[in-house]
Amino acid sequence: MDKKNIRNLTYKDMQSYCAAKGYPMHRAAQLYAWVYRKNMSAFSGMTDLPKEIIETVSKECALKKLLCEEKKVSRDGTRKFLWKLEDGEYIESVLLKEKNRRTLCLSTQAGCRFRCPFCASGKKGFKRNLDVSEIVGQVLEAQEITKEKVTNIVFMGMGEPLDNYENLEKAIRIINDKNGLGIGARKITVSTCGIVPGIIKLKDLGIQVELSVSLHASNNAMRNELVPANKKYPLEELLAVCRKHYNATGRVITLEYAMIKGKNDSAEDADALVRVAGRLKAKVNLISCNPYTFEPSSPEKVRKFRDRLRSQGCNVTIRKSCGKDILAACGQLAAEHRIQKLEDRGQRED
Repeated sequence: MDKKNIRNLTYKDMQSYCAAKGYPMHRAAQLYAWVYRKNMSAFSGMTDLPKEIIETVSKECALKKLLCEEKKVSRDGTRKFLWKLEDGEYIESVLLKEKNRRTLCLSTQAGCRFRCPFCASGKKGFKRNLDVSEIVGQVLEAQEITKEKVTNIVFMGMGEPLDNYENLEKAIRIINDKNGLGIGARKITVSTCGIVPGIIKLKDLGIQVELSVSLHASNNAMRNELVPANKKYPLEELLAVCRKHYNATGRVITLEYAMIKGKNDSAEDADALVRVAGRLKAKVNLISCNPYTFEPSSPEKVRKFRDRLRSQGCNVTIRKSCGKDILAACGQLAAEHRIQKLEDRGQRED
């Protein structure tokens, strides 16, 4: 019989498991603390639990941990982790360091089905959803490796978080739970390419996490090219549900905008973006496009674009690029590693 992976359980799940066994509820809190706060690797080390409980849980449950295949450290202090999953797939996490903040960028899928052309994650298509333990495990193992406490979480790694909503929600609950990792809701950001049903669900989550939308264009024609999900969830539908999210939660949405030379960086593009941001009362985060497929706008062009937004009252920032020397953009290291493995076997993919 396959064992239940205990790292897939939220606190409520843990309580239900213990109740079914007839254990007092404080045993659920103890188990939960050992699994998530102390990242225990063996049930035998849970010293405040009775022997009979340890024996039963050991027979029925597994404590699976992520395997770190490779670590890279950038000159600017950014760290990148390549994790090998049990089925041989690879995912990545990136740890960004700034003063007292430690922000971990998490993956939610192996690959991605939405194939935005400037993103490395979707180049080889969608492999599968990550389970809860694989999402939360990135935090647990990054902390174990670095001996540093993660303070902020961004779901901006490999995959589309809202395309794996059920496991994303459970991961958020574990990360936010004071009995789990205890990271505040407003220090957790979910980034989406615009999956409308997922945004609706997130609005009703009951945990006020931050929402970031990968916009990249302010008209359907260009956004269809840059964000293929727009063909299913066009701009007007996306903006309407984002407005409802803002009205329901009061949380300001961030519009992510990758600056691409000759594509979306004109004065007219800036003016259109101001109008979109104004409708949502959103802030804008300008990003230097990774030169994966397109040529990024020049730094001077990005600054002029920012200044034009600001002159019209838009709240706008330019994201600082980190970890370029270690392929910090998610998907690149996994792709490089996969290609190297295939070359080693003489079976390089087309």
